[in-house]
Amino acid sequence: MQMNLTTQPFASLETDALVTYVFEESDPIQGRIAELEQATGGLLRKLVQSGELAGKTLEFTLVHAPAGLKASRLLLVGAGKREQFTAATLRKIAGASLRYLKSRGIHKYAFAVREGGATEELAQAIAEGAIAADFETDKYKTDKKGDKFIDSAVLAGYSDAEKSAGESGLNRGRTIAESQNFTRDLVNEPSNKLTPKILAEKAEAMARESGLAVDILDERRIADLKMGALLSVAQGSAEPPRVIVVTYTPANAKPGAPVIGLVGKAVTFDTGGISIKPAEGMEKMKYDMAGGATMLGVMRALAVLKPNVKVICVVPATENMPGGKAQKPGDIQTAMSGKTIEVLNTDAEGRLILADAVHYAKQLGATHLVDAATLTGAIVVALANVHVGVFSGADQSWTDKLLASAKATGEKMWQLPMDDDYREFIKGSFADIQNIGSGKGGGSITGAWFIREFAGDTPWVHLDIAGTAWNDDAKPWLAKGPTGVALRTLVHLAMSQ
Repeated sequence: MQMNLTTQPFASLETDALVTYVFEESDPIQGRIAELEQATGGLLRKLVQSGELAGKTLEFTLVHAPAGLKASRLLLVGAGKREQFTAATLRKIAGASLRYLKSRGIHKYAFAVREGGATEELAQAIAEGAIAADFETDKYKTDKKGDKFIDSAVLAGYSDAEKSAGESGLNRGRTIAESQNFTRDLVNEPSNKLTPKILAEKAEAMARESGLAVDILDERRIADLKMGALLSVAQGSAEPPRVIVVTYTPANAKPGAPVIGLVGKAVTFDTGGISIKPAEGMEKMKYDMAGGATMLGVMRALAVLKPNVKVICVVPATENMPGGKAQKPGDIQTAMSGKTIEVLNTDAEGRLILADAVHYAKQLGATHLVDAATLTGAIVVALANVHVGVFSGADQSWTDKLLASAKATGEKMWQLPMDDDYREFIKGSFADIQNIGSGKGGGSITGAWFIREFAGDTPWVHLDIAGTAWNDDAKPWLAKGPTGVALRTLVHLAMSQ
């Protein structure tokens, strides 16, 4: 989809549809809506009086052949209360508008910002919302409906003086949303089309195309590095593991800036191993590599946006299968750090591969860490599919920066406690630590504590995205399936250093 910005008056735009948004207030005919009211000869006031135009959030009113406009249609989208309106609201409106028009066979449209909204920030939000909304998960369907596509979108309502800022925001939003869709495309791949080796090949191709340094560790190099925790998960599968390392190095690094390590879990299919999962819903375990895919998408975006800090991405990739060589409950494994682990449940495998990846990221020079993983079902119990679970090491200031980035980008995240009491839950009986908690409850916290053991004193944040990486149902602004959650936050975090 092509997306550009124009300073042409919106009333004169010849397009299939002109879109803008209406606030829920006593008199919604204000500002730009009043201009449309005048252009259409009083039509909008009649719609308000009849109750067809109320401004309720994501309520659509479609007008065909609106008098006084060159556009074939006028789509008015409810924006809710004006005082609650944010860039996050507009991102959803932009996405929902595109999907609404796309489903009706409309191929090109213009989106007009409201008075006072011609800013860089809102242009970015509109681009992010629209481009993410254009992503579909029907890649392998052979009966696609060929007339349901958006060919082009134009951002309107900007003056000549506002054009430069608007285009800057639009371009940044395009980069971020296209990288989010890159992540979503990886997550949507079935496991027979995305083995650890294939994921590594795709990551390498992306890195080389983006001008990023890349190093792929095969099973021999992984063994040479004594990544015993990762190898323990991989040993049950016929598919060999990989560790993907992608590095962005700025031309002029900011003095005293952190070296950010992004670590993402990539279990390309998780059966649970010998502690096998129930059959119901297991097909979705192709998305157990969403954390790794998110980090690769972040690196793709950073290659274009060019922050002034070095960023190292480490993605351990493996399957978790119940083969004849698979590890068994009760096995004791030695991680790369030398710490010994009692494996009480082979389905708590994500923390095992992250243990070695986090340690390796520190060896590569990372001074501040963030890991993302579809780690626990417990986070779904705690936060459902609304918030990402956030867990902090001892350095709360690093976590505060991440939470500020989440707020700035409209991604819902919630910090959970990491009291020392929970550390006792993973104290091993026959090894240094065990991979599941000995107490009842707190599963997402004990999972985070396990990873923290390998982060040590390094500033570290763990993101449990198990409840938010996948939409079981389509949203008005996003297709069913992978979401690309946390990518916007992490890009913002890197750009803010």
